[in-house]
Amino acid sequence: MTREHLPMPDLTCREMLLQMGPSHPAMHGTVKLDLRLDGETIVGIDTSIGFLHRGFEKMCEASTWNQCFPYADRLNYVSPAINGVGLALAVEKLLGIEVPERTRYIRVILSEIARIQDHLTAIAAAALELGGFTAMLWAVEARDHYYYLFEDVAGARVTLSYCRVGGVRNDLTPDFREKFHKAAAITERLMVDIDKLLTRNRIFVDRMRHLGVMSAAQAVDWGFSGPCLRASGVPYDVRKDDPYLVYDRVDFDVPVGDNGDNFDRYLVRMEEIRQSLRIVRQCFDQMPEGPVNHPDWQVTHPPKTEVYGTIEGMIAQFELVFRGPVVPAGEVFHSVEGGNGELGFYVVSDGSGRPYRLHVRPPCFAIMQALGDMLKGSMVADIIPTFDSINMIGGEIDR
Repeated sequence: MTREHLPMPDLTCREMLLQMGPSHPAMHGTVKLDLRLDGETIVGIDTSIGFLHRGFEKMCEASTWNQCFPYADRLNYVSPAINGVGLALAVEKLLGIEVPERTRYIRVILSEIARIQDHLTAIAAAALELGGFTAMLWAVEARDHYYYLFEDVAGARVTLSYCRVGGVRNDLTPDFREKFHKAAAITERLMVDIDKLLTRNRIFVDRMRHLGVMSAAQAVDWGFSGPCLRASGVPYDVRKDDPYLVYDRVDFDVPVGDNGDNFDRYLVRMEEIRQSLRIVRQCFDQMPEGPVNHPDWQVTHPPKTEVYGTIEGMIAQFELVFRGPVVPAGEVFHSVEGGNGELGFYVVSDGSGRPYRLHVRPPCFAIMQALGDMLKGSMVADIIPTFDSINMIGGEIDR
């Protein structure tokens, strides 16, 4: 048999199995993707979560109700103020109490500022990991001004521990409103620059558009919420569909996308930043003067003047710190609109000052389930922008 007539060997090879993370920088140390590849084409993805081992729910069961707030702040550590509001509303629902009117506005103001921070971080990460270092610097510059605001009112830049059962730690500082308006003006200016740099940028658009596509039906089936659901064309927003605090008193729009792809998720977050600024401005215009905590000392801590000056205040402080507010036996679920979607708290009380059970419904958990479907048939390089568009936060998804 001549050389040219020799049978050719079978050059097809089996699929490559590749582990991406958790030490991969794009996986944030909290997620591992088991990839099945045909060359550089993704055939399948098995997502492994839970590398933080945070144990939020079990730690809360060994703490008083107020001692749970520092743990809640560390769920979504990019927008921690929203976590504290959600937990406080769930416990107050079980107590059957209403917080003062001013407190309701303060909680909305801080929640919307936290949402702005969350979206700016997501946009910054998406730009940076596609080579857009300048856009990242602009987004982080805008975000830092809000960290200074939080530092003024709570003494901490990130994990605030500001909410309390029945109220908040303290009132806003006298110049908080003025400083917010300055920060908002800077944000709007930088948003124009980011929009010019990214929204019609050929490289950014080509790496984001028509990738990570989720139809409206698929998004609903997977349990999506937040910007990822709205980018698929479903206008569901807890603030509109199940209003809490004072969201039924302010006007704002719910942006939705057309294609449900990475680019739509970027556009939705850009518009939601503008809407959050709009909400906060209305809250400042409507917010009344008044107390910021429930008057019952069995629920909220008494003023320090009472603690130091009266026996009743000292006893109330002592009991709240060591025993915690006594919450009637029962169970409730309450959800808020977090930075990434519906953030829910399921709370069970046995009538003591500590949670009997506390479970969190993190929005990222449902969204991460769909990552394999979102990326199937795409290339390995498409993992990064798609993962960024989800904006997965390890602290809340950890199990």
